[in-house]
Amino acid sequence: MRAAAFTDLVGPDGVGIVDQPAPDPGPGEAVVDVDACAINRHDLWILQGDSAMVDADDLPFVSGLDVAGTVEETGPGVTGVDTGDRVVLCPNETCGTCRFCREGPENMCENFSLYHGGLAERALVTADRLVPIPEQMDATTAAALPTAYTTAYRMLQRADVAAGDRVFVPGATGGVGVATVQLCDGLGLESVGTSRSAAKLDRVREAGLDRGIESADVDEIREAVDEPVDAVINHLGGEYSELGQSVLRRGGRMVVCGRTAGGVSEFDVADLFLQHKRIVGSTMGTQPDLERLVQFVADGAFSPVIDDTYPLAETGAAFAAMENRESVGKIVVEG
Repeated sequence: MRAAAFTDLVGPDGVGIVDQPAPDPGPGEAVVDVDACAINRHDLWILQGDSAMVDADDLPFVSGLDVAGTVEETGPGVTGVDTGDRVVLCPNETCGTCRFCREGPENMCENFSLYHGGLAERALVTADRLVPIPEQMDATTAAALPTAYTTAYRMLQRADVAAGDRVFVPGATGGVGVATVQLCDGLGLESVGTSRSAAKLDRVREAGLDRGIESADVDEIREAVDEPVDAVINHLGGEYSELGQSVLRRGGRMVVCGRTAGGVSEFDVADLFLQHKRIVGSTMGTQPDLERLVQFVADGAFSPVIDDTYPLAETGAAFAAMENRESVGKIVVEG
């Protein structure tokens, strides 16, 4: 089978199409014929050599978390899915034994990891991580949901938001940013988002953004936010964390899930405790979160924003588009 493998950790030029043996499912496993796989900043960090989990000894490495397709074969002991079922993968990998696996939420598993292997014609997966795709939903739409939308959904839960709350989304045009805006719209929240591109902001307004700020300068953005916000959904990190804290109201909450703008942030400690603000870390979501989101989309609550699709042979170009920050919403590789 063909796979779009990382053959060198140098960015998009390091993607090559390689032939690999077709997978054979073992106990509890399934082989999915991949119709679509969304890519994420997580994949790009690996490809750029900016991830501790993959180095030159692991090459060629096949990434890809967000797998959607059709079950081709199941291994011994598999129940709940069968050959021919249309499915999307929850990419969480958990130990199943720690207290968070027992009591929840599973994304806080002490040994939490993520699936990789979707950027290929077939993917070998843990069968009980497969979620059915409703008949009215195509695989490309389903593939957009697992990472960006479950992350945003869980972050909004952790921000303890309620209808009418004002939510600040720096970097509102990326996968998590657009997902947050769409979920805010559905939950009756007011969203304030940023981008350096007026054209991108216009596209996010179409997805439900209430107020856009065209700037990448944190001081300009701070002034433009004007009124304090109830919550900040921060997937950028870096200097945007200090910005997020500064625009929070008394008792406000900022949830952080990424480091695209930098892995180190500064905080005003006095402001943090005197204003009773909260800063919370969050990674991914849970399988029930993904199941709910699939149903929301099936019911017509929203449709994930997909910027562009690429064939498997052009996976390198897909990553180049992500690296160049050309896209709004998700980029999906189709099988």
